[in-house]
Amino acid sequence: MTRSLSKISGEDNLDTNYDFLIKFLLLGDSGVGKTCFLHRYTDKEFKQKFIATVGVDFRLKKLVYEFPEEDDEDSKKKIHLQLWDTAGQERYRSLTKAFFRDGMGFLLLFDLASENSFRSVRQWLDEIKEQAYSDEPDIVLVGNKNDLDSREVTTAEAKKLADELKIAYVETSAATGENVEYAVNHLLDLVMKRMRDYVSHMEQEEGSASVSQQQPSQRLSPEAKEKSSCPC
Repeated sequence: MTRSLSKISGEDNLDTNYDFLIKFLLLGDSGVGKTCFLHRYTDKEFKQKFIATVGVDFRLKKLVYEFPEEDDEDSKKKIHLQLWDTAGQERYRSLTKAFFRDGMGFLLLFDLASENSFRSVRQWLDEIKEQAYSDEPDIVLVGNKNDLDSREVTTAEAKKLADELKIAYVETSAATGENVEYAVNHLLDLVMKRMRDYVSHMEQEEGSASVSQQQPSQRLSPEAKEKSSCPC
């Protein structure tokens, strides 16, 4: 599914009204580039100086999301997208886990130049599924730092793991910006589709309930209907 995304600018930045508040979590071992990824996406810049995240931090981006198959103005939704940057160190794990259940989507990062971070993917995935709101949450596996020559994880290896785990895979570079926005947008597509499907399901259930409430009177015989309408 494709979609149209644009950053709200000008006076709209002061607008506190929105249709959806979406929370994404950036997860992965320390040093895989989560903070750099976040700054690249929100600020369009790369900060080379490494500062380990302590606990959690987040950035907000305001977007307009449009379902392509819907042409009217109602198809355009204002979204406040919160991206939570979590610490990868083990000593902060109990703290960051508290935020898992609020996450509506997860960007699971590993360093393409670090095989150890790649091996940690399964552990992170187990923690997501254990703590998340759903047994099958929306996840995008992100192989970061694809601009480096010193790769320890091949594209084929990463894709094989992603296929096995049944999640999407994207290779990115926070340094150059390659595929950073695409990775976030792809996750947003998955979440918005899930939300739309849920709303449609609820509407169908409400419609079915309404029909079932009417069915008893509809099954009345003509004689019974006549008696039921009798004013005496």
